[in-house]
Amino acid sequence: MAIPDYQSLMLPVLKISANGEIRIGQAVDELANKLDLTQDERTELLPSGKQTLFSNRVHWAKTYLNKAGLVEITRRGHFKITPRGREALQSNPPQIDNQFLSQYEEFNQFREKTNSTETGNSGESVSFDDQKQTPDEIMREAYRKIEASLAQDLLDRIRKAPPDFFERLIVTLLLSMGYGGTEAEAGKALGQSGDNGVDGVIDQDALGLDRVYIQAKRYAEGNSVGAGAIRDFFGSLDRHKATKGLFVTTSTFSLSAKETAEFLSKRIVLIDNLQLAKLMIRYNVGCRIEDTIHIRKVDEEFFDV
Repeated sequence: MAIPDYQSLMLPVLKISANGEIRIGQAVDELANKLDLTQDERTELLPSGKQTLFSNRVHWAKTYLNKAGLVEITRRGHFKITPRGREALQSNPPQIDNQFLSQYEEFNQFREKTNSTETGNSGESVSFDDQKQTPDEIMREAYRKIEASLAQDLLDRIRKAPPDFFERLIVTLLLSMGYGGTEAEAGKALGQSGDNGVDGVIDQDALGLDRVYIQAKRYAEGNSVGAGAIRDFFGSLDRHKATKGLFVTTSTFSLSAKETAEFLSKRIVLIDNLQLAKLMIRYNVGCRIEDTIHIRKVDEEFFDV
């Protein structure tokens, strides 16, 4: 089954707290068992890699129940049902969600404060009732969209730039990733080997004990690199007695090109347009950090008195 959204988890979380104080980690495990989640569903991580998706949704379900006064935080990492929570269960509701919680004044105050913080002066309202994603998921989805838009902008600019710009870009990226040598040395090497079937060579380490040969193809979107180009590059590596190569394109690789690179005797790494853009963003090549958002949470140790 799909991992339930955080509103669907509110009633199960409230029920599991009805037997007394429970640790949030124990609640996550017990609910995963009750819902028969698969191992993959139990271990699916948020993009941050620091928390599982299911655990995050259970935490937010508990948080909203707490804002409505149905559960209370007892000590670090523990919570229990309140008398109001027991009354809610006794009414035998088919589900508990944000609309159900809106009958409680404390929850409405929390919602109004949150909306005021999120919308600022725009006058827009965030619909808690229809919201299926947790605030964490909404934020990370927005971040993903921003990154995707940035990646497309980077690729558009690369395709419009002169061919030698693309070659210099690859050198800058490799140096940013920790490959050896200096930009001057790498730039000097790049372009000298074009008549021998490669576009450049860069040291893999600072001492130059091993080298990576580069092929750069600035293709328009939709013009895929085929298997023939990979075989030609393999032949060039053979002439240079090289054991590894890097083939970078602003387009994509055909299935036959990928299969050819996989089964050849020399190690050839293929970097397509999406991978190139992701690496540029990761290593801040051609882009910069415009703003930084710090996500904070309560320091449980501070209040553990």
